[in-house]
Amino acid sequence: MMLRTFLFPMKLLFTLLALAATTHATDYPRVIFADDFSAEGFGKAWGHYKSSSIVKDGMLIGITSPTSDHSAVDHIRIEGERDLEMSVKFRFVSDKAKSFNVWFDDKNYKGSHAGHICQATISPTGINVADAKTGGFNLEGGLYDRKKANQLTAEEKTMLAAKAKRFPATVSLQNWHTLVVQTAGDEITVSIDGKAIGSFKSPGITHETKSLISLTTNPIDVHYDDFSIKGVAKP
Repeated sequence: MMLRTFLFPMKLLFTLLALAATTHATDYPRVIFADDFSAEGFGKAWGHYKSSSIVKDGMLIGITSPTSDHSAVDHIRIEGERDLEMSVKFRFVSDKAKSFNVWFDDKNYKGSHAGHICQATISPTGINVADAKTGGFNLEGGLYDRKKANQLTAEEKTMLAAKAKRFPATVSLQNWHTLVVQTAGDEITVSIDGKAIGSFKSPGITHETKSLISLTTNPIDVHYDDFSIKGVAKP
């Protein structure tokens, strides 16, 4: 009886420890930047690349010019950090809104095209997440250029396929939704309206100095509000 009495609480302890390990989440209590777009026009912190986006009626309206060769990018620069949380409310106004991207980049990093590190793509039918640093934007060995030229080997195609993951989802048009994208170590996690969509682990996500966070609108009819970037507590 003494042995059985001893084993039960030990099993319970191991169960609780395992549960804590699987439910633990990184906390992001430190607000680095936030914008509710209540002011007239973009604030000075915002930067843009080939963007025709505007701030109007208390929201950011993502617009890619019909003559542009690149989707509209609206971004914020911060001091580089590894673990970040980006949150934004969004709505797809019509079926012309194909998708939008949340990018975590480091423009000082020269090993990937445009300093791309990792990203999440949100569409009405699903979410894609990817490690761009060691995946499709990797410049090492000419990988990115061969990908653009459709000259990848079968082995390279298999490798790149493992650098991204898709999660089917249904995102209703016209309604507002809240997107949260988090990076923690080698993992990127996405949730919408408080529900976990999925997570993906890959070594490039570990990049220590993610310093540019952007919204890329593909191509129009995506509205954004209550954008924020948060970091983990500093020691």
